[in-house]
Amino acid sequence: MLILIMIISVLVLLLLIMKFRVHAFVALFIVSLLTALATGVPINKILPTLLTGFGNTLAAVALLVGLGAMIGRLLEITGGAKVLADTLINKFGEKNAPFALGVASLLFGFPIFFDAGLVVMLPIIFSVAKQFGGSTLRYALPAAGAFAVMHAFLPPHPGPVASGDLLGANMGLLVIVGLICAIPTWYIAAYLFGLYSGKKINLALPKAFLSSHAIHDTAVQNPPSFKKVLFILLLPICLILFDTGLNTLSVAKVIDGSQVWVESLRLLGKTPIALLITLIVAIVLLKEQRSYAQIEKICDNALGPICAIVLVTGAGGMFGGVLRASGIGNELSAMLSDTGLPVIVAAFIISLALRVAQGSATVALTTASALIAPTVAATTGLSQLDLCFIVIAIASGATALSHVNDSGFWLVSRFLEMDEKTTLKTWTVMETLIGLVGFALAVIGSILF
Repeated sequence: MLILIMIISVLVLLLLIMKFRVHAFVALFIVSLLTALATGVPINKILPTLLTGFGNTLAAVALLVGLGAMIGRLLEITGGAKVLADTLINKFGEKNAPFALGVASLLFGFPIFFDAGLVVMLPIIFSVAKQFGGSTLRYALPAAGAFAVMHAFLPPHPGPVASGDLLGANMGLLVIVGLICAIPTWYIAAYLFGLYSGKKINLALPKAFLSSHAIHDTAVQNPPSFKKVLFILLLPICLILFDTGLNTLSVAKVIDGSQVWVESLRLLGKTPIALLITLIVAIVLLKEQRSYAQIEKICDNALGPICAIVLVTGAGGMFGGVLRASGIGNELSAMLSDTGLPVIVAAFIISLALRVAQGSATVALTTASALIAPTVAATTGLSQLDLCFIVIAIASGATALSHVNDSGFWLVSRFLEMDEKTTLKTWTVMETLIGLVGFALAVIGSILF
């Protein structure tokens, strides 16, 4: 009965989002409430259960997403993205311009979300395509794929943050594992496929860019140096290594983990603290010819667009809290044990099904994580690395098979001025390759480590 209720709750959620166009936040709230009632959660415990699930998720997500958005916005407004792309293209040369654009997008994609990053990079991509010639796909897909991979695999993006929180994964370790999986996934599924698509399909530059009406140049006066931009992007990763590296040494008994200096350095490496330090450094380094009032306005404007993302992610945590309280997790764990499917495979399949059904990668990621979290908790012998690989598997399922119900599909289609058939042959195939390669790497990693 509990499994049936879970299936019905997911179907109702999809129906509300897809058929009746209810906002995902509201739909998740409604379904969480109905599921709590249907599974027999005591009436006086329903609201505390909803609030606990929502609040615990927001505690993990809001800080990371907010700080990441501010860092990304500062780099965008000051021209850091263009500096990054131009420098890498000059270094790698004309022949390797797609690779340079992809690497720039990987670096820039760490703090900034997929749609915002793509919009910022597109004028740069189109300018490079106009300068060097050839199909626009040759330049656009490696960059778009880089943003998609980073958005799915790495904190501080909301999907992996929520998934990691729901599954109990260490955020610092998830950054490292996500990065290790992201780079080969991007190279195989986005860069190589982008070059292949560029040879097979000759896509001309969009007319909107040529007429300079729809897309504006993001160049600014006195942009930051390449070294400054690279330092800002690499700083949080280096700080996070303090936490994960010292924790590894402590577990191996190489150092005493209880010493004050170890705990202090590990605190600096906690993801929210690392991003806060990075934001402060970014403000100091990027402040040239800008007042503190202007910097404050840039940071404030960065928070508005992420409000819906944070609320949807929190509502996904609310749904997960209800599933845990209802005992559905134990039932699902028993069912998966009977089928013989490993948890990592079941997580990928559930996430993929949700992705295909309703389109949003973030909703698929958070909902699948909420569904599988009780099973993960009930499975013995899972290490922190195993939890990170399960998060990557869920993220991979939530990335694959992007089609007409995904906003990213239409964003790429309209900006590149591709028809639906061409978008399915390029963007959808690339997203599916990202999902399959990422899942394969997660499975290999879980077996080896």
